[in-house]
Amino acid sequence: MALWLERVEEIISILEDSTIGELELTEAGTEIIIRRKPGVVTVSTPTDHESISYAGSPRPLDTGRLHSGDEGVAIVSPLTGVYYAAPSPSEPPFVSLNDIVHAGQAVALIEAMKVFNEVHSEVSGRVIAITATSGNVVQKGDALLRIQPL
Repeated sequence: MALWLERVEEIISILEDSTIGELELTEAGTEIIIRRKPGVVTVSTPTDHESISYAGSPRPLDTGRLHSGDEGVAIVSPLTGVYYAAPSPSEPPFVSLNDIVHAGQAVALIEAMKVFNEVHSEVSGRVIAITATSGNVVQKGDALLRIQPL
């Protein structure tokens, strides 16, 4: 794992001065995905695919996946890490119960490997439940909150 971390750090430093917006690298069952957005880098977990792909233009970070049901739409964690409801301890939370959110709005942070990754809502609606506890570890796919679409 330490070897992978060194490789990721090297790749990030190379990409800092490039025009590459996204890099996906899979090797020996471990996948890393780096998407450029000022101040944010994401790194994914192992997979079974082997590929390398480059994209020339930056894209926004992946948001949580949607799981729709009777209790609204679940916004889930796109990776395993520590869930934070606010951008910092001294700031208000991204969203509160009954808030109206818009598609693309940041609703949470997930910290993984000392990198803070924004989670964005993929739907517009009213927050009907916040299921994760700020400061606790969440697993990839865990529901963070639920939104009733408008």
